[in-house]
Amino acid sequence: MKKNKVLFLLFLIWGLLFSCKNEIQKSEMSNNLRDIHSFAEEAIITHLSLDLDVDFEHQTLSGTAAYIINPNSAERIVLDVNGPDIATVKVDGIEVKFVLGNSDNILGQPLYIPINKDSKTISVTYTTKPNAAALLWLSPRQTQGKNQPFLFSQGEAILTRSWIPIQDSPGIRFTYEATVKVPSKLMAVMSATNVQIKSTDGVYHFKMPQPIPAYLIALAVGDLAFKSISNRSGVYAEPSILDKATNEFTDTEKMIVAAENLYGPYAWDRYDLLVLPPSFPFGGMENPRLTFVTPTVIAGDRSLVSLIAHELAHSWSGNYVTNGNWNDFWINEGFTTYFERRIMESLYGRQYEEMLASLAKKDWEDINRDLGDSSKDTHLHLDLKGRNPDDGMTNIAYEKGSFMLRMLEEDLGRERFDIFLVNYFKEHAFQSMTSEKLLVYMKSHLPIDSMKINIDEWVYGPGIPANAPNPVSDKFSKVETAFHLMNTTNHWDKNITKDWSSHEWVHMISLISPEMKFNQLAVMDKAFNFSNSGNCEILDAWFEKAILAGYAPEILEKIREFLVQIGRRKYVMPLYKAFKTSGQLETARQIYSQARPNYHSVATNSIDALLKE
Repeated sequence: MKKNKVLFLLFLIWGLLFSCKNEIQKSEMSNNLRDIHSFAEEAIITHLSLDLDVDFEHQTLSGTAAYIINPNSAERIVLDVNGPDIATVKVDGIEVKFVLGNSDNILGQPLYIPINKDSKTISVTYTTKPNAAALLWLSPRQTQGKNQPFLFSQGEAILTRSWIPIQDSPGIRFTYEATVKVPSKLMAVMSATNVQIKSTDGVYHFKMPQPIPAYLIALAVGDLAFKSISNRSGVYAEPSILDKATNEFTDTEKMIVAAENLYGPYAWDRYDLLVLPPSFPFGGMENPRLTFVTPTVIAGDRSLVSLIAHELAHSWSGNYVTNGNWNDFWINEGFTTYFERRIMESLYGRQYEEMLASLAKKDWEDINRDLGDSSKDTHLHLDLKGRNPDDGMTNIAYEKGSFMLRMLEEDLGRERFDIFLVNYFKEHAFQSMTSEKLLVYMKSHLPIDSMKINIDEWVYGPGIPANAPNPVSDKFSKVETAFHLMNTTNHWDKNITKDWSSHEWVHMISLISPEMKFNQLAVMDKAFNFSNSGNCEILDAWFEKAILAGYAPEILEKIREFLVQIGRRKYVMPLYKAFKTSGQLETARQIYSQARPNYHSVATNSIDALLKE
């Protein structure tokens, strides 16, 4: 009898603990699902199986998205949809009636599917539309090789729902597999396991065994080839630029090792790079196992490879530990930018890192000035209710976030801060993170009360905190001295600048004041041939100054060629803005009308808004 009582008590205690565990999991799930940019509710997806046909003639994807689900006792599961035509929906293999809810201009529609507590699977058969926001269909003439068409997706922030009916929230993670059928001359790659040679029948199979959020599902189809860098890294690109790209990214394995030495093992098996056509709207996209990267970083001298360090760093901060919603985008990008600079310092030295940080601090000051010191958009934690998450993807998240972490490092000491970050990544692996949760963790694991930093002010307050770190670059000090000397004498001496990196050139161009005259810029251009630079960072910085100074008519065709060819939003937005600011709006609109078909929706949405007035 006594033994039975003990067993009963143990059983009761176990039951209570199990119940508590379930309540904690349910509570955490509910917190993650409080995403103002998703219609998802309690029932969630846990695994996706995609089966798609790629139709370049009609610019559509068609097939089925099948899911294993966790009902969580709900009577329905809700997916996010923005565009795809839904044909049929099945629950556990049986066709059911579905309902598409009211359409929202930003979020699309909820797809309501009836389930019960025992439901295990759902499947949705659908076809995308040619104007799906995540997808860019390129004609052969828009590619490097000019022979075959190209398709790529860009899902961040909430665009995956335009090509897959899905729970499109960064707080919901799932594994996936896919079968993709493409024309036999083309290769398909995804953010998953990839083959390294073309399939003879155009059928490709993929697996992503680690759980990821929807925005990290990525697909590209084109005339691609592969070249290895190391036993776990290589480059996919169109054949005409493959060798050049591989040479540019030859230090990738060294970056992986440097990253692992800082914050622990790489968790995604392989780290490959896909070089996309110039229309790609970002510098890079951290799709796990396969970073999508712009060709604009291929400068021939490896001067812009900090972008690769940035996307690699996302394998820890972003892909491994993910912002739970888009109001906390900074948790992805602030940590990643800090990590990127630590990788670059490890490989190329402190002076190199300080040049990057100095340029970044100026970018932060510029965007802060543009937005206004008191603007809520200068907070790290944002309020994006009723807005597109893209509105919050400014340099604030990157630079204010990274400088906050740098300040923590300087105050605490690098060794202790690194231990903190190693434990942070390890304890929150494959989980989502919010500002509230992160600050609680920081305050319980760091001696915040005895430190100089007010982390609540950094996260929830506007502007640039008064005690923000101020990077110092000796190389930039020398650039400033040289610039003022040459500007005073109007003698632009190549001998002074012969050993400069692209960062030093960009810094010099940033020193050009609005008061500098047309003829001064002409003399500079003749001396340094800025308008014909092969480095896109230099070109973009120079073109912006030229437009604002009225020098643009002399080099207008070069600017036009740049804007028509390059779709990277970081480059094109400042130039269109410069045209508008300097009273050349019609010139901007004329160029944009020619360039727009080459741009992804991420870029066109921003430029449409800029040039409409």
